[in-house]
Amino acid sequence: MMVGMWPAAPVHQELTVGAPIRPPPERLRDRFFADVWKLTLGLVRGERWRLRLGPVTLLDFGEPAFDGSGWTWPIAGGALVRRPGGSLRCCWRDGTLAAVVDGYRPALPPPLYLLAQVPAHRVVTRRFLLGLRGRTPPPGVPAGPAQRLMTAALDLALCAGVAAALRPRRRLAAFAAVAAAYHLVCWTAAGRTAGGLLTGQRVVAVDGSALAPWQALVRLAALPLAARSLRAVHDEAAATEVIEA
Repeated sequence: MMVGMWPAAPVHQELTVGAPIRPPPERLRDRFFADVWKLTLGLVRGERWRLRLGPVTLLDFGEPAFDGSGWTWPIAGGALVRRPGGSLRCCWRDGTLAAVVDGYRPALPPPLYLLAQVPAHRVVTRRFLLGLRGRTPPPGVPAGPAQRLMTAALDLALCAGVAAALRPRRRLAAFAAVAAAYHLVCWTAAGRTAGGLLTGQRVVAVDGSALAPWQALVRLAALPLAARSLRAVHDEAAATEVIEA
């Protein structure tokens, strides 16, 4: 959620995921800065309480304070900060992990901030929180290998039939396009495909919540790696789980 409009009011954003197990305080404090390079696909590097893009410090934070449920970093400056002030907080309370930005004043003009920085912040932060939550306990009863294989076979057969009915010149390209669109829409809108409906399974985030669009996209992009390695690499990359439903 975002409250207030730039530049009249500072920004407030809060993202949460369900997490039954409380992470250790040191992990809650250090994990984001240690993992931001991976979370941003190597674009942003995390140092002790700052984020850097090459030689540029994007965000600079003061020393964090711990209050028993989480850590709070004061926002000290950086290229993405119009004025020092506000805070970043990462906490766990009552089975919920939360990352809260409060009182932040962005340096980017409003359209660019809303179109670029806000979506990037949400994707990176959700990936971080889901990774911090982990897969234990699972969000439901995991679907078995045979069940997952049957679902994939049904979905591929359906996509092949639709692609053939279109009578395209390039059948393989048409099949790939149909399959990609079909899976992205189904996973994002309902968490399950037609095949998953028939076999009784669905795809969720590791905390049991619905997939965000970026998770569906990452999961789809990693499917070839999963097929080649015979391991659920796509679920690992997207922080998703296939459960019985």
